[in-house]
This record gives sequence, C-alpha cells and structure tokens, in this order.
Amino acid sequence: MSAGTGVQGITETDIADYLANNPAFFERHAELMSTIQLRSPHGNRAVSLQERQMEMLRERIKGLEMKIVEMIRHGQENVAIADRLHRWTRRLLLTTDVTQLPQALTEELEHQFLIPQVAVRLWSLPAEQHVRLAEHDFAWPVSDDVKNFATSLSSPFCGGNHSFEAAGWLEDPPTVQSLAMIPLRHGDETFGLLVLGSPDPTRYSADMGTEFLARIGEIAGAALSRLRQA
Repeated sequence: MSAGTGVQGITETDIADYLANNPAFFERHAELMSTIQLRSPHGNRAVSLQERQMEMLRERIKGLEMKIVEMIRHGQENVAIADRLHRWTRRLLLTTDVTQLPQALTEELEHQFLIPQVAVRLWSLPAEQHVRLAEHDFAWPVSDDVKNFATSLSSPFCGGNHSFEAAGWLEDPPTVQSLAMIPLRHGDETFGLLVLGSPDPTRYSADMGTEFLARIGEIAGAALSRLRQA
C-alpha cells in the first residue's frame, strides 16, 4: 500500500479534505486530540496533536515577530535617510550665492551620506557665466562623449570604474572602485553630471536600485539650474 493510499481507495488527501471541511469532527471526538501522537520537529519525542498545534503556533508567531522587527528596522532606516535628504536639501536652499551651490551640494552629500568622493560638472551655461565661473572646476570643459553619455541616461548609472572620464573629476580617481553617475536636467535638457565615487567595489553595483539616486539628481538639477541664469 502506498503512503498516499488508504482503505478502500481513500487517500490521505481525501482524509485531509474531510477534516478541513468538517471542523466539528474533533468536537465530536475530543479524545483524539490527546491520544494522537505526532513526532516533534525539535527531536524524536512524540507529542500530542494539541502540543504539535501549539508548536506550530509558536513557530508562526516567531516568524511574524521577526517580520515585524525587520519592518521596524527598515522604517527606522527610511526615516534616517529622509532626515539626511532633508538636511542636504536645506543646505542647498540656504546657499544664496549661486557660485557656491556646487561646492555646498557636493560637501553636504559627502557629509550626510558618507560618500567618499563627489564631483559635478556643468555645461550649456550662458557665455557670461562661463567667464565668471572659469576658475571653478564645476564649469571646466567636458568632452562631447561625456555630454552624450549623460544625455543618454534614462536613470543613474551604477557600476565599476572602468576608467570613465568622469571618474577623473574626483579627488583621488585611482582609489575609486565603483561609482554612480547621475544626469542633471532642467526640463528635458541635460546640462550636467553628478559623480559619486567609492573605494568599495560593491557600493554602487549594476543591480542596485536607483530610485533614490534619481531623486538626488532631480533635486541637484533643480538647484544647479540657477547657475544657468545670466
């Protein structure tokens, strides 16, 4: 006789279905609750059906508790990230001298999010701005390849540092193992690129989510667009 077959063709599934559809069965046969013996998953000892149900409930409750703890931890992490984003945005709003905006943006990103190296480059600025900002590295010329690459990005790029030109803008390029490159846009026009670099090769990986980085780019683009005004 197979494990799934009982007397007169009744299978284990038939029995399970019957018990599931007839919950009053154990009320009519209450003595079975204490006489049925099952093997405990926590050892070879036999336990009653009631004890096994209690073990299953305890395991389920423990699993739910772990999920709740995980949800609380994620909630706390999200609050911390929101606080950092708030302080970074506040720094940008309080910077009244537009020529200091790029420095304020990069310094606060490094400080709030513990990013080892940050750099930014802007282009398509008014001619009079180019003359006034020539001494600032954020206004230094970039190649057409970088401009085309930034324009082509539909979302921030994350991955290893494969000798990208933009990695050379960072303070210590040889130490950068992974980076994120975030396009800066005003309307539909791309006018800059924000670069985040790290010596950790896993900090910015190709399979990571980029939603938060995209928001960073949107805020940075909106703030730095003030430099495009003559």
